[in-house]
Amino acid sequence: MMKRILWLLWLILTLFNTSQSYAKNNSQPLQCVAFSPYVNQLTPNYGAKPDAEIINTLLDTLIKETPFRCIMSYGVLNGLEAIFPAAKKRGIKVIAILWIDKDKLVNTDSIAHGIALAREYPDTIVRLSCGSEVRTRHNYAFDSETERCLNALREAKVKQPIGVIDTWWEWCNREQPCHQNQFSAQVDWIGINVFPWWENRHSGLFSCVSADNTADFHVARWQEVKKTNPTKDVIVTEFGWPYAPEGQSQISLKTGQPCGTASKKNQQHVIQTTFKKLTEKKISGVAFEAFSENWKPNEEGDFGRFWGLCQSTSPYTCHVSLPHN
Repeated sequence: MMKRILWLLWLILTLFNTSQSYAKNNSQPLQCVAFSPYVNQLTPNYGAKPDAEIINTLLDTLIKETPFRCIMSYGVLNGLEAIFPAAKKRGIKVIAILWIDKDKLVNTDSIAHGIALAREYPDTIVRLSCGSEVRTRHNYAFDSETERCLNALREAKVKQPIGVIDTWWEWCNREQPCHQNQFSAQVDWIGINVFPWWENRHSGLFSCVSADNTADFHVARWQEVKKTNPTKDVIVTEFGWPYAPEGQSQISLKTGQPCGTASKKNQQHVIQTTFKKLTEKKISGVAFEAFSENWKPNEEGDFGRFWGLCQSTSPYTCHVSLPHN
């Protein structure tokens, strides 16, 4: 009897220590980079889709030239499903976004594929998001689609934490001081995209934010959302700075004032200082973005194709150096 009691005590202590070790290992903040394989002349809007070969090449480049071993992907259809086996092979973790948009049939397909991939790659896919900036792109028109995605993932009992990604402003319910929005109670985690570069152009809420002050701005917006949602894990899911056209400034539409300057030096400063501050506060973050995308000017103007830490054409050289952990 005594041997059995001692054995049970040993088993309980072993399980407790294992649990504590797992919790400790998984409490470390993620340092990820946004990954979209639409390099060269590829575009998500039409034509050829990224294939497994280009996805493997780009991930090999990240492994070789950067410290990132975590990426955030933007969809699970149209060739993007090849990201997950490629990431697994290389030991790369993935925050997987199930792309939600105005086509409900495509959304249904995306949700179904997302659930299947989450089950197939439970150790590679570490988080799931129902959409990215759906409210920012469509106002409130497709809130029901976001909720449908959340409900489907819950019903499927996926292993990964479930969240939604949008701008910090949407997560503050477009209010100051910050208030919860309708998804706050429905998610395990909150993803906030914070871009002073675009705030400088469109928002009159804050004064011009320079590259030197951008890391503090990122943390301040995180603190607002976290204070409003204290029980939720909040991640800075996109932050960055354009490296070109070199020396050109963002112009405020409110005041006409030049705010911030595009340059490789400023981009590197923003990425490095932000990760430093996030790490100090144990906040997970995702730099935007791994590879520049040449199709972006159609969507985001002259600066749109200059956000990558690595080039959009072969050999996809990375120009932002980061310290390896």
